[in-house]
Amino acid sequence: MEDYARLSARLDAMGKDVEEIKERLKAQRIETPSWGYGNAGTRFAVFEEPGAARDIHERLQDAAQVHRLTGICPSVAVHIPWDKVADYGALKAEAESLGVRIGAVNPNLFQDPAYKMGSLTNEDAGVRGKALDHLFECVEIMEAVDSDILSLWFADGTNYPGQGDFRRRKAWMEEGLSAAYERLPEGARMLVEYKFFEPAFYHTDIAGWGMAYAFCRNLGAKAQVLVDLGHHPLGTNIEHIVAFLLSEGKLGGFHFNNKKYADDDLTVGSIAPYELFLIYAELAAAEEDPEVDADVAYMIDQSHAIKPKIEAMIQSVMHLQTAYAKALLVDRKALWKAQERHDVVLCERILQTAFQTDVAPLLAQVRTEMGLAPDPLMAYRGSGYPQRIVAERG
Repeated sequence: MEDYARLSARLDAMGKDVEEIKERLKAQRIETPSWGYGNAGTRFAVFEEPGAARDIHERLQDAAQVHRLTGICPSVAVHIPWDKVADYGALKAEAESLGVRIGAVNPNLFQDPAYKMGSLTNEDAGVRGKALDHLFECVEIMEAVDSDILSLWFADGTNYPGQGDFRRRKAWMEEGLSAAYERLPEGARMLVEYKFFEPAFYHTDIAGWGMAYAFCRNLGAKAQVLVDLGHHPLGTNIEHIVAFLLSEGKLGGFHFNNKKYADDDLTVGSIAPYELFLIYAELAAAEEDPEVDADVAYMIDQSHAIKPKIEAMIQSVMHLQTAYAKALLVDRKALWKAQERHDVVLCERILQTAFQTDVAPLLAQVRTEMGLAPDPLMAYRGSGYPQRIVAERG
């Protein structure tokens, strides 16, 4: 295994600024989701974990613990009504007292029985109005907690041919999104997510990145696309989508997870680490291009039902750090020259060289300089926190 000194010397020889790489790694930001700290399961069962967070207050405590150990997770996404409270100003203050802040606000337009046949695209105008009122409520919550992201995913769709009119439903979706867009606080963004199937199995009203892009383009500059890594057909070239949206200034955010078959919501980096690296290679390259708007919100959205909640979150954050670190090692100048010569073998080799580099010593050095333990996961296991929350929460 290459130690930090040898890796640093090798990067210097490549013309890489090691100090700049370390600063970019220290500035990396990953938002964790409140719902990732509570009990979760599948369609078949919910598996309870001793000590799992029972409400938003305990979720914030656990998220703060992840941030203290990793140093790069200062914000927590909330889901309404899962995280509903009477006083959002007090919730904001509570988060800040723990060393974190409230991040993206996620409306829930898929659990209420009224949304069985859709929310903003429901044939019933009363249900559409109810859904829109919920979006307005979430905008008000954004203002109360000083959030600048409204994160939208819709389960709206149909299961059978003829069940709904595609064009009419599209018009209703446009109408609802536009009304919510006009209510956004100053400086806030609306991120529109897509999913090609599930729970709708015949059609989904926002089924792909192109549909989400079209809605966002029509809405305006404050609307951007949110990419969930599990929301694509098998074999989709997600890094190509990322590059395209970046070039259009319409990549707003990520929901990071991993998949084997469909929207498995497995922990980040557990199945396809090379894919994650290739995605980060596009993101890292865009950060270096002054012509690209790379203001991207990085968020985790996974359902680690059989893994310990906090450990799984730390593990995912570490995988994201690893992917980003490797992406920063790509020899861009050599890659561009190889592309100009149509040297396909060398192009691939340059990427694989960065991917195959052991960046553990680099990340350990970065964490040490940040005043953190070199291995956040093992630091958590030795912290006494797991035992304490089990004793306190049961």
